[in-house]
Amino acid sequence: MKKIFKLILNTIPRPILIRLSYVARPILAFLLRGKTYTDPIDGKSFRMFLPYGYGTQRNNVLSPSTLSLERHRLLWLYLKNETDYFSAPKKVLHFAPEQAFYKLFRNQKNLDYTTTDLLSPLADVKADICNLPFGDNTYDVILCNHVLEHIPDDTKAMQELYRVLKPGGMGIFQIPQDLNRAATFSDDSITDQKERSKIFGQYDHVRIYGRDYFDKLRSIGFEVNEVDYTAEISADLVEKYCLAKGEIIPVCTKK
Repeated sequence: MKKIFKLILNTIPRPILIRLSYVARPILAFLLRGKTYTDPIDGKSFRMFLPYGYGTQRNNVLSPSTLSLERHRLLWLYLKNETDYFSAPKKVLHFAPEQAFYKLFRNQKNLDYTTTDLLSPLADVKADICNLPFGDNTYDVILCNHVLEHIPDDTKAMQELYRVLKPGGMGIFQIPQDLNRAATFSDDSITDQKERSKIFGQYDHVRIYGRDYFDKLRSIGFEVNEVDYTAEISADLVEKYCLAKGEIIPVCTKK
């Protein structure tokens, strides 16, 4: 079955595959039910997760029920176990809202929840992250995950995130990151899409972030806690939840 799923994922254009996956989700969840792996977002268990990835695919990463990836499940666990996100009143701004979270966050009674993006049909407010139509010091929580690697002027985007976050507020800005790389790399002269996918992970990424990402956030004014939450979870649960061991959650606060 893994070979069949890999064949499907490699032959169907990704935008179409994503749309089909939402329709097929209940069927996939039924066919793959089991006890080996568990999605902590909805608590459902499966004998395998689906493979996923651009170019080189990773096995057991895409949940059949919520369509969450490793980063989504890690963030969920952190928010649930380490914050009052699901209990205290919060004014939340969520960029490019992920399907794994959208309905759950929308239905959370304690959250005053706003979504934003230039293109997403799930966005309440169509907006440019470099020129946000929100007032200063507006939001208690900002979630902006796997967005900044698409933005040419990420400095301006970070400044806007800082501006609209309340003092004492929390921002979580996950990005694809190569922790073996000290410095962030970009090269606009590389225009071939296959070459950009090979170097940057996706053709529409404009950089690959290194360890200096955290210091760049600090230069904007954020206090940054580099949270390796997989180190605080048992190895058995890291495997059971199909997490990426060593992935860092950048938890940012505004002074």
